[in-house]
Amino acid sequence: MTYTIAQAEQELQGKREKLNLRWYPRYHLAARAGWINDPNGLIWFDGWYHAFYQHHPYSTQWGPMHWGHARSKDLLHWEHLPVALAPEGPEDKDGCFSGSAVINGDTLALIYTGHKFRGDASDDGNLYQVQCLATSRDGVHFTRQGMVIDTPADLHHFRDPKVWREGDNWYMVVGARVGDTGQIRLYRSADLRQWQDEGIFDEAEAGMGFMWECPDLFSLNGKRVLMFSPQGIAAQGFENRNLFQSGYLVGDWQPGEPFVRAGKFVEMDHGHDFYAPQSFLSPDGRRIVIGWLNMWESPMPEQQDGWCGMLSLPRELTLNENNRLQMRPAKEVEALRQAWFPWPASSLKNQQICMAKKGEAMEVVLHWDCASSDAEQYGLSLGEGLRVYVDTQMQRLVLERRYPQYGLCGTRSVPLVPGAPLALRLFIDSSSIEVFVNDGEACLSSRIYPDTDRRQLSLFAWHGTATLSEAGAWQLE
Repeated sequence: MTYTIAQAEQELQGKREKLNLRWYPRYHLAARAGWINDPNGLIWFDGWYHAFYQHHPYSTQWGPMHWGHARSKDLLHWEHLPVALAPEGPEDKDGCFSGSAVINGDTLALIYTGHKFRGDASDDGNLYQVQCLATSRDGVHFTRQGMVIDTPADLHHFRDPKVWREGDNWYMVVGARVGDTGQIRLYRSADLRQWQDEGIFDEAEAGMGFMWECPDLFSLNGKRVLMFSPQGIAAQGFENRNLFQSGYLVGDWQPGEPFVRAGKFVEMDHGHDFYAPQSFLSPDGRRIVIGWLNMWESPMPEQQDGWCGMLSLPRELTLNENNRLQMRPAKEVEALRQAWFPWPASSLKNQQICMAKKGEAMEVVLHWDCASSDAEQYGLSLGEGLRVYVDTQMQRLVLERRYPQYGLCGTRSVPLVPGAPLALRLFIDSSSIEVFVNDGEACLSSRIYPDTDRRQLSLFAWHGTATLSEAGAWQLE
């Protein structure tokens, strides 16, 4: 089947009116209808933030990938634009896979992976992934420029180009798989069209994954941060519990030199649902990242409602003196705040207290005085399906979701420093929660599926006492 942008637009217009919006996000970006996964081409261009994303407009299942497109003045209120790319050429006939965007003079350039099979699509030996270029003067309508990098010899998985400018050259990192070893390839160009192979930028040692997807390289605090999404890392203890991970390596690199690591791979988000993050620079120079707020092979109950998947809040990245990334909600998010509701709870003992009858489109602020709290578990609950709490026996902050009717039960957690104060910002939307811990020390993001009439927000403390120094919630626009 041949796909076109016009067909995709017609399909989306027909589907949009039929959505069930019970779990559709109030302040996160999701597709108009159909499937969405990786964010692509995040960029500021001609007075707008642009967000592209992997998109299948014809169904709520993953399928031949298109590039959906939205733009915003403030990273919060998104205007949906026509689909930017459809798999309509010989180089991408089976999908326009992930990629990035750059500004070249007065032109917005999209660099993406063309996905195609030559023969039986069930055989990876018939898979070829190439890197392609499309350009636009208005940021809305794109002209396809075709393939700019062919599949290297003996490679089949070769995707997700991230391009940036440094000195007089453009550079590109691409994720790849050689046998069962993930790696990242580096390329250099003067014009975005003719690319020089610069070899392997970095690759997995034993246990570090069979494929490294969605690479991104940027500078923070004098170091290089290599962000990517490895597939095939085994879970160990509390770490790497999702099917696939997203994280980073910190190191040093200059053009023409090898990348030298300065530490181990670190996960970026410890919730159930965060993958394929991509970063970009804001006009004032902040490094902002947005990820896909889902996880491969996880149940996605919203599929029955005519849509599937969403993107995370924009998050500002900084690198501390210990070479650890810190992720905070971008400052723009505060503009969503409307009424502030202080919660009249300073101490709880063996009880649960309802604080809001309908927790939706809210930012909850909780400051726990852990040194004076001895309850075995204390925290916040949303209906009967979500709890975010301190477990004093494990000394961990736990996000627990329980929706057995949808096959979604389990916990994710991060360690705590015994007795240290705990400051939480929890962003609750119709079907998601993003928990920011101690001003960027950790983050847990998960999809949630509460019934409409079971969204009451409560504080609790069991088997002891818990003390709060601050508690309340902002209603969000």
